[in-house]
Amino acid sequence: MREEYGKISHSEKRDLNPGINIEGGVMDYLPIPYERFKKDFPEIEKAYEKLANLCHATGPLDERMRRLIKLAIAIGSGSQGAIKSHTRRAIAMGIPTEEIQHVALLSLTTIGFPGMIAAMTYIHEAFEEGPTKHFSGD
Repeated sequence: MREEYGKISHSEKRDLNPGINIEGGVMDYLPIPYERFKKDFPEIEKAYEKLANLCHATGPLDERMRRLIKLAIAIGSGSQGAIKSHTRRAIAMGIPTEEIQHVALLSLTTIGFPGMIAAMTYIHEAFEEGPTKHFSGD
């Protein structure tokens, strides 16, 4: 099923994952750890969200390019949760599987073979889990 995610419409993705909105690449769910953070520290989360929105709005990059760059940053950090989260966001935006995998492949000469293989593993897991899978620790 992972290969198909880059090629199906938003409405088909919504049918696969009822109860969420992924129109235009916007997903109306948050990973469990983020929900917990939001509940425990609402004022900090609001400030963080405002900063994140400002960072996205400042500059010439379009949403698609920002999504791919955020995935690349997640890969560079080696964070399984971030890689999966940004992969799911890219899937929800309709970015093709091949482009998502290419981002990971580009990391090979910067972070090394083990890091790139780990990133590819997390990306493939996100493909298999689908664009809305989230669980404790992700």
